Amino acid sequence: MSRLAYFDCFAGVAGDMALGALLDAGGDLDALRAGLAGLPVGPFRLEAETVERGGVGATLVTVHAEATPAAGPPLRTWGELRAAIGGAGLAEGVRARALAVLARLAEAEGRVHRVPPEEVHFHELGAVDTVVDVVGVALLLDQLGVEEVLASPVALGSGTVDGAHGRLPVPAPAVLELLRGVPVHGGGVAAELTTPTGAALLAELAGGHGDLPELRVAAAGYGAGTRRHAELPNLLRVVLGERVVAGGPGDQATVLEANLDDLTPELAAWALERLLAAGAADAWLTPIHMKKGRPGVTLSVLCPPGGEAALRALLWRETSTLGLRAVRVGKWMLDRELVEVDVPGGRVRVKLGLHGGEVVNVAPEYADCAAVAAATGTPLKQVMAAAQAAALPLAGRGRPPG
Repeated sequence: MSRLAYFDCFAGVAGDMALGALLDAGGDLDALRAGLAGLPVGPFRLEAETVERGGVGATLVTVHAEATPAAGPPLRTWGELRAAIGGAGLAEGVRARALAVLARLAEAEGRVHRVPPEEVHFHELGAVDTVVDVVGVALLLDQLGVEEVLASPVALGSGTVDGAHGRLPVPAPAVLELLRGVPVHGGGVAAELTTPTGAALLAELAGGHGDLPELRVAAAGYGAGTRRHAELPNLLRVVLGERVVAGGPGDQATVLEANLDDLTPELAAWALERLLAAGAADAWLTPIHMKKGRPGVTLSVLCPPGGEAALRALLWRETSTLGLRAVRVGKWMLDRELVEVDVPGGRVRVKLGLHGGEVVNVAPEYADCAAVAAATGTPLKQVMAAAQAAALPLAGRGRPPG
């Protein structure tokens, strides 16, 4: 079952609130700081403290940017940010997720200012705290094993807010651009409840909006905003849990596909490796004949719920496709158990597939079997057969695969 994060945006959402909520739900602050240390965005300090909002304890995260001459000029354009994050040493899935969120923000600001995203000069997007918020959320989602993100309808607020271009109405124009198609409401508070950074996180990461789905709750966390509202506590709640699947349609997933006639074998192999490293459940190529009789391939990617955005961004970057299609599919998985067995010449890990507690599939790990075969000179098929025979009596005594 996949780990789900449900963002309850009853008082809106901002980048620092999302960071605080994920930390409050079990994220590791030291690991977060270590992951952010490689960001080339100038010196900053990340602080987290426990506060209270409306009688509820929460985590308040503050990013302190330190302006020093040695830090150089601040990042201002989407191109500069993309290059900086691309060279930050982040895991592929984290980098792709963060870049996809920032790309959404760049596109929305471009529509507001009526210029291409690459030409937008951002006052807020270029700020250190915005970059830290976006990359930090991507790091925490990865750290917590979140594969699917859902959200409630989003409270936006009302009134006006002072920004780099003067006084603007709430919700800010970029927020409305980002949340097209998303259910929203005012929230009953005359203040900015949802920021462009928070809206960009939801626009890119949330696979849907609605009521809390049926799930087994693992943790809940509360991220605090800096302001205090008389009408409601200024909090973002995140609920972590596992979906409850009662048979029927199976788990939901998405297959992304692209038809390509100009992808070289080297680039095809590279793209498959990158997709799997970024969290794809599977990725494969199918030979096809395209228009004008050209031979080509269909590149297919099985995305876990909530993983479509990062994998889509990777496909744009690593392949030559100009378009993608998506198909929602149902997916069923056998319960799995991992055991280790002794065979002549070494030890082999074996995955057992169980249905109703009964072993129906036995799959020795190829790499382990190949190593034993190479070391002993035994045919690979004999090593695999020995591993299968040794694993069957061990059903129920192993541990789930990591």
